[in-house]
Amino acid sequence: MSFTINIYYKGQNGSARKFVEEMISSKIVEEIRNKEGNLRYEYFIPLEDEETVLLIDSWKDQ
Repeated sequence: MSFTINIYYKGQNGSARKFVEEMISSKIVEEIRNKEGNLRYEYFIPLEDEETVLLIDSWKDQ
């Protein structure tokens, strides 16, 4: 059975967004997406709150 985890990262002065940029530039995001069983690993920034980032992380199974 698949499962999805939604995580909100909150910060100040753009720190949450900088965290995501570092995750992408360091290739950690790419590594996670390439792991067996990963269905989705994506970040989103809500239009109403630029200091928050949502991560949607889905896996085929545990």
